[in-house]
Amino acid sequence: MVYSPLTLARRHVLGNLYERCDRIDSSVTVYLNDADGEQLGFVDESMGKYADAFTFHLAEEICKRLAGGQFIYSFDYRVAAKSNQSPKQRIKLTSIFLTMRKGYDKPVARAAAAHVVEETADAK
Repeated sequence: MVYSPLTLARRHVLGNLYERCDRIDSSVTVYLNDADGEQLGFVDESMGKYADAFTFHLAEEICKRLAGGQFIYSFDYRVAAKSNQSPKQRIKLTSIFLTMRKGYDKPVARAAAAHVVEETADAK
């Protein structure tokens, strides 16, 4: 499988967990939906110590969908060693799960909706 790297800001990926999450030492596995789902690839912080970004190493099609915002992020983590520097408990990522967003029904134009209402009223 050919991996196509995609780099996203840590704050974008982690959301509310951003301030509590420690840096990744090597890499973290990325799964589809949950830990029992398909293993899609891995993520690391290969941009360097000062680049605040995750680099996803996934298949090209998955990278396109991820960049287009078609996935929701969820995480599996463990509590890191307690430190005196932060009042909040620090966490360490163990895996990332990508869940496909649910589609939505295309809105119906008012004229078409009124026509459907008239047809159901005539049928009664």
